[in-house]
Amino acid sequence: MKLIQENFLQKNIFTNNINDVIMALKKDKIVVFPTDTLYGILANALNKELVKKVYKIKKRNPEKPYLILMPSVEKIRIFNPHISKKEEKLLKHGGITVILKLKNPEKWQYLHRGTNSLAFRIPKEGKIRQLLELVDLPLIAPSANPEGEIPAKDIKEAYNYFKNGIDLYFDGGTIKNTKPSTIVKFENDELIILREGTVSKDEILRII
Repeated sequence: MKLIQENFLQKNIFTNNINDVIMALKKDKIVVFPTDTLYGILANALNKELVKKVYKIKKRNPEKPYLILMPSVEKIRIFNPHISKKEEKLLKHGGITVILKLKNPEKWQYLHRGTNSLAFRIPKEGKIRQLLELVDLPLIAPSANPEGEIPAKDIKEAYNYFKNGIDLYFDGGTIKNTKPSTIVKFENDELIILREGTVSKDEILRII
């Protein structure tokens, strides 16, 4: 089924070529792309002004930080977080969002929004995994919907939300998954599940 109408194509902001996405992200553009859970709004997490722009586009509460997608634990270390062995196991398993406290939070205030911690996820599979390895940038990845609305399940829905506020839309088809990722953190070595999503509590306990 053809998702993109002819008038959309004329705008030159739709693609199914991952190389277009890589080029756009490296040029600090904002992209809608299917993550390992839902369609997300991707942007370079190291660009302060770009992060601010995504908050405006998404109409997101400025006190709520974004999660960051990374290809490996080694790449996460550029943010200088505290990582325990249990947290590392969960991150390496893939598909689990883990909140890590930062050693120098003042440097990343525009990302952590006063929480002094950041949420990271290493996708376990899908095109997003390939993209992260090729683009070699940490990417913020909020879901593709204005705050309070239902996440877009395809790029037509995403386009209806954001129009030309997004620089590039990648057509990854219709998202069948309706669950977000599981979010966890540790306090004094005690596991706290903030949201149970694609990975169950039992599976989390088995991993650690």
